Amino acid sequence: MEINKIFEGLQIVEFASVLAGPLVGSFFAELGAKVTKIENKRTGGDVTRRWLLPSEDKEYPVSAYYCAANFGKSVVLLDLRDPKDYYEAMSLVAEADVAVLNLKPGDADKLNLDYHTLKKTRRDIIYACLTGFGSDDSRPAFDVVLQAETGFLSMTGEPGRMPVKMPVALIDVIAAHHMKEAILCALIKRMRTGEGSYIEISLYEAALASLANQATNWLMAGHIAGPMGTRHPNIAPYGDLFTTSDGKHIVLAIGTDRQFMELAQLLAIDAMGFEKNVERVRKRDQLTSALSTAIGKHSLDHLSGIFDDAGVPYGRIRNLREVLDDPMAEKMKLCETIEGLNTIRMRTALL
Repeated sequence: MEINKIFEGLQIVEFASVLAGPLVGSFFAELGAKVTKIENKRTGGDVTRRWLLPSEDKEYPVSAYYCAANFGKSVVLLDLRDPKDYYEAMSLVAEADVAVLNLKPGDADKLNLDYHTLKKTRRDIIYACLTGFGSDDSRPAFDVVLQAETGFLSMTGEPGRMPVKMPVALIDVIAAHHMKEAILCALIKRMRTGEGSYIEISLYEAALASLANQATNWLMAGHIAGPMGTRHPNIAPYGDLFTTSDGKHIVLAIGTDRQFMELAQLLAIDAMGFEKNVERVRKRDQLTSALSTAIGKHSLDHLSGIFDDAGVPYGRIRNLREVLDDPMAEKMKLCETIEGLNTIRMRTALL
């Protein structure tokens, strides 16, 4: 994949581990920045190095998980409590445009990595600090904890059953996107004023900001979202799942009345009483039953053909092998050798 190296010449020093912080560094590295990741020599480096799958060779020096968030970086193992190693870290800070940190509250002060200290080393440094629940809250902030504390788990899974964790650490990914946006704003500010910036983003606030329509459904309409499986509280049929005659699974995402009428005509179902979205939401179960019967009469290939031609929004439920073997996904794979491993990554963050 050919990538625009727009950040060539930009230098970033990363005091970050696990996912959210490292994803920020990887984004800039992919676009040409020189990113130096400082890992804790005392603990054997980033903890995710050892998060090996059962299918991975236990002798591998890094896990696939680690590789997912550390593309294109130079890695230095340092003990920041050792004066010599700390001096080396500060030498990197002196040359850096941006410092990315996701340390536990209080650790930046203990390690002399706080904003005021780094600003003395580099006057116009952009200091980008990720926290879990904010700088005054020391609770451990693993992604599933954030999913619980910010309401996401209360909305996942099927009605009457236990919540289901999202299969990627989505809160970390969201917070990383927020941090990237903040750093880009800070770079523009520095171009105009010559001044650096202090940035602090918490996973908690990033998650709250991403509740979007579910938050406003409560704030404006008093609706508390509960588990609906893949369904949507405001639109139908949207997120509803169906099985084809050959045992494949598809999801519909009908967003307009026109799209629904097109769907009804293609499947030869009676649209009377379902013309408007408000009617479809109110009578969702009745509608789903009619659609299930109609869709179950046709193969996936047949439905794909007629839906594609008519512009009906639908999706095939594919596993990751099917997804990553797709020609569109092939264009997004990046390869590099890390400590003797040839590792392939998907980098959707660039889109």
